[in-house]
Amino acid sequence: MSLCKSKFGAFSKNLLAKYTVCPQNRVRCGTTEVVGLVLGAYLADNDPTSDVTLTKSAKAFDDRVNGRLCEMIYASGQPPKKGEIRTFYGLDKSFNAVAVIGMGDECVSYDKREMMDEAKELIRCTAGLGVRTLQDNNRMDIVFVESFGHAESAAEGAAMAAWVYQDLKSDDSQMKIPKLELYLDCNYTAWQIGLQKAAAQNLTRQLTETPANRLTPLAFAQMAVDVLGKSNINVDVKMKRWAEMKGLGAFLAASRGPNTKTNPQHIDSVLIGKGVTFDSGGLCLKESKDLKFGKTNMCGAAMAVAVLRAVSALQLPLNVRCILPLFENLPSACAYHPGDIITTTNGKTVVVENTDFDGRLSLVDAIAYACHYDPRFIVDVGVMNKECGEALGQAATVAFSNSDSLFEQMRAAGEHTGDRLWRFPLWEYYTLEASYTTDMQSVTKSETADATNPNESYGAPCTCAAFLHEFVPPGKHWIHLDTCGVARSDGTTWQYLRRGSSGRPTRTLVEFFASLACHRK
Repeated sequence: MSLCKSKFGAFSKNLLAKYTVCPQNRVRCGTTEVVGLVLGAYLADNDPTSDVTLTKSAKAFDDRVNGRLCEMIYASGQPPKKGEIRTFYGLDKSFNAVAVIGMGDECVSYDKREMMDEAKELIRCTAGLGVRTLQDNNRMDIVFVESFGHAESAAEGAAMAAWVYQDLKSDDSQMKIPKLELYLDCNYTAWQIGLQKAAAQNLTRQLTETPANRLTPLAFAQMAVDVLGKSNINVDVKMKRWAEMKGLGAFLAASRGPNTKTNPQHIDSVLIGKGVTFDSGGLCLKESKDLKFGKTNMCGAAMAVAVLRAVSALQLPLNVRCILPLFENLPSACAYHPGDIITTTNGKTVVVENTDFDGRLSLVDAIAYACHYDPRFIVDVGVMNKECGEALGQAATVAFSNSDSLFEQMRAAGEHTGDRLWRFPLWEYYTLEASYTTDMQSVTKSETADATNPNESYGAPCTCAAFLHEFVPPGKHWIHLDTCGVARSDGTTWQYLRRGSSGRPTRTLVEFFASLACHRK
């Protein structure tokens, strides 16, 4: 919407043909349904002594109830500051509960220093906080959410906030997931686009939260067939014999531990998603405190499936491919060892320093194999290095790229979605130069092989990216996204993300592909 008015053209036309009634005329609901409403209110300079300024939709509702909304806000004490909420009951017979969220100062926009459109992010957080509060405190059947001036962002925040992973809970212990509706705004197309983006991120969250014993490589492949097949996307599942014929030695070595079959799966897309459905570290076993997050190592593949489904749902005119190397990294008598030398699909040999760095091995084969399709560019995504989280926290996804233009497109998408990227260097230092300390390993300086999959060292995210870059053909544009720092949410930093898997940066990738479709037109 913000990057190009026509980028969702076919999707928009279909919606306009389907919905001919303005949503404001569909407010009346059944008497047995529990219905909530989310509205906003501004405070100048976020000062509680200032007068409240209601949003356009909140003002319309206040007029509808003869000014009782403003009366209740002032009667409840100081007006809500940014991020605070007031919930009122009995204001209108159509709504069992009305949540008013403080939005602070009205004068917010794009912040160059923060590299974010703060107005849109404020809307996501406001909508998310309102929906979460009504959902947690009331068993809502329907929650109406105003647009706050940008229906797409409101839909994103509301839908992500309402999502809860409870697939394995009994019915009587599950939280009710309300139906979300747009209130007093006819921009239904933007609302639906936001819901589709949120649905993509929620699918990533759902798959990442699924226990590894239920989402094995084969189960993941079957899920991809089921989910993407419904979107008329061709899914081709390849087994171990195919990988052997294609010479995917790095992928086969990393997946040798478990007895489950391996699946380097490719679909029409441009994404490569790391798909380690459980990563124990192999023979270089992780510490027990880290093992509980072993299932998170497949979030890159989950994201690829979710993004691909969204690209289809939004009817983006793109011809793309996707490769998902799926396996588990477990210790066994068949597992690969530190010191092993393996041959990748492009003929390069790699010496293994640490079996816990299995994801890199699967990705290098996927990158090299992807070049057979001669794509314009390659995008790979996955949880790779914990140092990314230590450096940036949950603030941004770490990106490496050999193309300034490709990174700028991805960065712009992150500014629009509020899910930012920060670029780390891809200097030759990390590939060629020996360090001042033996704790730093070179990617290409090996006495026994063409390349080294480096052990833990200073600059680990950069040496990891340098290792992957060795398998990108000269002149081919490539970007690597390390999601280790953003893969999980603490439940408080973003009001629209509950504690657990975050699904980030799914929406940024969807927006990135939407911008490509826009530029193509």
